[in-house]
Amino acid sequence: MPITSVTSGMGIEVLPDIFCLSVQIVNVCFIGDPKASNEFILVDAGMPGSADLIMKEARKRFGEDATLTSIILTHGHFDHVGALHDLLKEWNVPVYAHPLEAPYLTGKSNYPPPNPEIEGLIAKMSPMFPRHSIDISSHLNLLNDDGKIPTLSEWRYIHTPGHTPGHISLFREQDRALIAGDAFTNVEQESLYEVMTQKQEIHGPPAYFTTDWTAASESVKKLEALNPLIAVSGHGLPLADDELTTDLKRLAENFNETEIPENVK
Repeated sequence: MPITSVTSGMGIEVLPDIFCLSVQIVNVCFIGDPKASNEFILVDAGMPGSADLIMKEARKRFGEDATLTSIILTHGHFDHVGALHDLLKEWNVPVYAHPLEAPYLTGKSNYPPPNPEIEGLIAKMSPMFPRHSIDISSHLNLLNDDGKIPTLSEWRYIHTPGHTPGHISLFREQDRALIAGDAFTNVEQESLYEVMTQKQEIHGPPAYFTTDWTAASESVKKLEALNPLIAVSGHGLPLADDELTTDLKRLAENFNETEIPENVK
């Protein structure tokens, strides 16, 4: 079922130590139990101009002395790193990402152009979206290939390429909690109406920026095989329990037929 209990501003407490904050059209996550500590870890960095909102919600949840200890990026698209520079001015912390995202996070490469021929108004608008790299070399720490996340011992990262080469998702075995990034979404990102209304419906990654559909399909299958019980994606409300299991299984089984755009098949 979708998790809809709003506990703070635009935020949803998914679990006592997982807080999902909607920043315009994209989600960021705070990992940390405010009853145990004022420290937290941030997964992704939202839209440009959203730093004040993220900091405000962090202090509301963890107290005025809220302390960010690290940032983990699922990938480097503009809506997931938009507030990164401003957040790093406030909190001088390490940023962790997959090595294959490094060119886009060190100013060396821009992301490929989007595909505006995909059906949907947002897809048609996608050439206007930023795709330039950023340079956070002084803060960037590249993850090893062992799946470990240095600041999150109970979690491991899963390499889920397709949407970008170095896209990752985060998984915690003990409660089968999944932070999927854009490996799959819970709102159709190509449709302006569905984005504006946040109609909840599981889909693959945002199609206009996805470059490798074979890898994207395999990544969804990889996540479905984990049998997650709760999932936060980069877009849309979190999902849990039977609805997550059923919808993710259907997405994995039908991905090639329902998600891959006709003009790239």
